[in-house]
Amino acid sequence: NCTPPHSHRHTPREHLSCSLLLLGILSVFLFVFCASLLFSFGFTFKDMTARLLTILLLLPNSPSRAAGSCSSGNAVTCEECLRLGPQCAWCFQKDFSVDLNSGGRCDVASELFHRGCSLEFIEFSVSHVRVIRNKTLSWSRETGVEGRVQMSPQKLVLNLRPGSPVTFGVDVRQAEDYPIDLYYLMDLSASMIDDLARIKELGSSLSREMAKLTSNFKLGFGAFVDKPVSPFIKTNPVDINNPCRDVDVYCLPTFSYKHMLSLTEDTTKFNEVVRNQQISANMDTPEGGFDAILQASVCKKEIGWRNESLHLLVFVSDADTHFGMDSKLAGIVVPHDGKCHLDSQNTYAKATAMEYPTLGQLTEKLVENDILLIFAVTDGQLSTYKNYAQLIPGATVEVLASDSGNILQLIINAYKELRSEVELEVTGESEEVQFFFTAICQGGTVFPGEKKCSHLQIGEKVSFNVTVELTECLKEPKHIVIKPVGFRDALEIEVHSACNCGCQIDAELNSSRCYGNGTLQCGVCVCNPGQFGPHCECAEEDIKVGSCKHHAGNVSCSGRGDCYCGQCACHPSEFGHVYGSYCECDDFSCVRFKGLLCGGHGSCDCGECSCEQGWTGEYCNCTTHTDACITEDGTLCSGHGECTCGKCGCTHPGASGDRCEKCPTCSDPCISKRSCVECHLSQADGSVEDCQEKCLTADSIVNQTTEFDESQSTYCSLKSANDCTMSFRLIKHEHGGSLLFDLEQTDCPLPPNVFMIVLGISLAIFVVGLVILSIWKMLISIHDRKEVAKFEAEQAKAKWQTSTNPLYRGSISTFKNVTYKNHEKKGFATFGY
Repeated sequence: NCTPPHSHRHTPREHLSCSLLLLGILSVFLFVFCASLLFSFGFTFKDMTARLLTILLLLPNSPSRAAGSCSSGNAVTCEECLRLGPQCAWCFQKDFSVDLNSGGRCDVASELFHRGCSLEFIEFSVSHVRVIRNKTLSWSRETGVEGRVQMSPQKLVLNLRPGSPVTFGVDVRQAEDYPIDLYYLMDLSASMIDDLARIKELGSSLSREMAKLTSNFKLGFGAFVDKPVSPFIKTNPVDINNPCRDVDVYCLPTFSYKHMLSLTEDTTKFNEVVRNQQISANMDTPEGGFDAILQASVCKKEIGWRNESLHLLVFVSDADTHFGMDSKLAGIVVPHDGKCHLDSQNTYAKATAMEYPTLGQLTEKLVENDILLIFAVTDGQLSTYKNYAQLIPGATVEVLASDSGNILQLIINAYKELRSEVELEVTGESEEVQFFFTAICQGGTVFPGEKKCSHLQIGEKVSFNVTVELTECLKEPKHIVIKPVGFRDALEIEVHSACNCGCQIDAELNSSRCYGNGTLQCGVCVCNPGQFGPHCECAEEDIKVGSCKHHAGNVSCSGRGDCYCGQCACHPSEFGHVYGSYCECDDFSCVRFKGLLCGGHGSCDCGECSCEQGWTGEYCNCTTHTDACITEDGTLCSGHGECTCGKCGCTHPGASGDRCEKCPTCSDPCISKRSCVECHLSQADGSVEDCQEKCLTADSIVNQTTEFDESQSTYCSLKSANDCTMSFRLIKHEHGGSLLFDLEQTDCPLPPNVFMIVLGISLAIFVVGLVILSIWKMLISIHDRKEVAKFEAEQAKAKWQTSTNPLYRGSISTFKNVTYKNHEKKGFATFGY
């Protein structure tokens, strides 16, 4: 509901949904109306579809940029026009008004229609897809192996216009119980002796496990070591017969690759072949594994690869492998031809004649023969083979135990991993054709730019959107194949370029519009040999090419037009207008300033800038206005420079600034008049005779009586010798020199007041003396108080009375007789002196 209650407010998403709904309804009505109208005129369904597409292109779509590239592309035929871009159209209406400067017959469809070209006369090819074969994907085991379809569609024909892509969908579903061919390719160098012992019963155990995954399983076996040439092996006869002689063990002579057992359901025979194997040896660490992989891939008949099966090649090794130009060490320089070279003994016969295959060759043959490669390598070689696997579509790497004890589980895990992924690959003539993929994996999850889905279950369908675009017109159809890696099923694509015009079918030979001298084809004349001109009106013998040359040595029509019957018809240009009798002029070849033609202030006329009013210079970037050069006092560049292109160019040495206002070395006109003005202002009695000499030196005349225009004068303000402010105005005299007027002296300092100075000094002396006396008195008082306190403290410490003289001693001494025992009386003896 696009009209909810008023209480509800639209969210941006609701607005967008409603807009798209209304637009869809209007588009349906428009389509039905146009279809009915075209049917009423007798158009077939095919014609109607083309016309409706043209009508859609006529809707407003900002065609200005496309129109410029179409109309200015110098296209003179329909095919040339269509090659200019995916939006270019050609009008083959006979009476269509052609104006070379506006694009002629080649333009976007909307412009041609607006210029009067009827829809039925507009040639406009559109990229489209035609489905040739599209069988439905098979479900489970509903059909036999040969009838199972794992990819849909199976064949398409694309008619593409360069720059106009098309998009189609591809569905993939892996069929259940699909046949499996597994070829076990083993390294039989000496380091693999313990691994050989562990796999003697591999066939039986592997068959039991694979029976859980498919009811149709075949197993094959092959072995490899290295090229039997120096420096990869020892070449003395004894070592050739027994490469393991140094360790007192017998082993087979070195061989490159041997096919031991073709694909078979007989696991007992597989076990028997494996038990009969013996090791061999070589000199260097890398083996010849890539030789063996390529032969096992291309020798389809010998190996027994079936067309209706999943091809698995298990590569088992504990070492790196030679590839490419490694064989040059042995003097082998013939590149590998990518073909099968097994002899009657099923041994690789060209091991000593051809180089090791390159990684690119190996990848090409694996993809071509739908083989999925499983690298089973020891932990030390894991990173090396992971690098290889990244370059080989569908390859996987698993870690092999040192004695191959885990080989069975390794193969089962690798098989499940390969079956859990679907990855598309493009093969064939894909030059000039660009592909863009979008994966739609389980749960509808979209992965733009991806062509792979992982973690799938058998029977789960995935889809891919494939966008195909042509970069340029093709000389012949291209045949391209898109297929899932390792699958037999594939999508065949035949690509045609839609660069031809249908109007060529109705060509009119020796048309009267071409004066009987040419064929009217798609509205234009294709002249017979010896005839020229838009209507083939000129014969070769009548053309004076020299009349189309400005000078004898010049190119005809300056290389920018065609000479028709002695006159130049200038080509249109996407940059502007080309004109002139010899196409020598244009309005876009003038100089530029900051990326703007004629600085943006002029027009280009035949290679030269014609500047607008107020601008000058070669680039029209120089203004004639001087507003930016005038200072506040009205002086141009402060009198120290010239105004050029609206900027001051300082001419006085030392002058700088936007208006040359900074000039430490320039003489100030005001300062030079100081002596004259100061003299006049100091003559209080009005006598100025003494000042004439000073004013003459300063080239100045003082005039205090005449009125002057202050706006044309310079105001000066100076300090005089007596610190007064002198002000006056300065104006240039018409006969030279300067006229000084409005002389004034202000802010003069007053004479000193002697009384106040004396009074102030006296008061200062008095106050200073009073302060000094006060300080002295205060210090004396403090000292006296300290002395009194000290005296009182000493007096308090004395142990005698102030009334007793401690130095006085009396004249009478009294003694007691201790031997006198009269208890009632005491006796004393007194002596006097």
